[in-house]
Amino acid sequence: MKPNPLLGKLYLIPTTLGEGNPMDVLPQTVKNTIDFIDEYIVENEKTARKFIKSIQPEKVQASLRLSSLNKFTEISDHAKMLQPCLEGKNVGLMSEAGCPGVADPGAVIVKLAHEKGIQVIPLVGPSSILLAIMTSGMNGQSFAFNGYLPIEKAEKKTALKNLEKLSQDKNQSQIFIETPYRNNKMLEDIIQALNPSTYICVATDITLPTEFIKTMRASEWKKIQVDLHNRPTIFIIHKM
Repeated sequence: MKPNPLLGKLYLIPTTLGEGNPMDVLPQTVKNTIDFIDEYIVENEKTARKFIKSIQPEKVQASLRLSSLNKFTEISDHAKMLQPCLEGKNVGLMSEAGCPGVADPGAVIVKLAHEKGIQVIPLVGPSSILLAIMTSGMNGQSFAFNGYLPIEKAEKKTALKNLEKLSQDKNQSQIFIETPYRNNKMLEDIIQALNPSTYICVATDITLPTEFIKTMRASEWKKIQVDLHNRPTIFIIHKM
């Protein structure tokens, strides 16, 4: 459906990947957009308000109207969140960290906006997935994001072996994530499950002062220790 010029627009507003000066990693267009939008769809209202204040301190918090979009949100509420657009108002969609719609529940709202003829406008900002593949030295021409792997040990091992085979068969780098408090165990399981010659990239705290990004073979990872506990991390594997 062609966007209706009489409707408000849905702006996809990127956020930072952690604490720090947002204007170090975000362009001026993000600040300018927040300045004229009062309606938002966010994962967490408290952190969203904090982010908006950090970007635009002059913004009157009482003027903001925020709708929460997370795993507890009813599907029937999705349409209500876009109602301001149907009334001619612009709406901002924010992820908890990084780019909306990428490894983020916001994709359902974007899809619905297209169905309703609402113009969707993406703004430039940091994506941990793209930044990780950029710095990994792996195949930036062909890669796949696989989200979360199974938690159960045997199923996780099978998933890792399948991704390893896929990376070799298709020459495709395989990207995935883990809940931050389980990162150390994930790296341990990756090293144990994969062939010693398979490359593993660990990209942690991307864009933050504590950033750590390293690509080595599984056999080399066995020789070092790194603490990833509660630190946002992207894992990438590739068997050449």
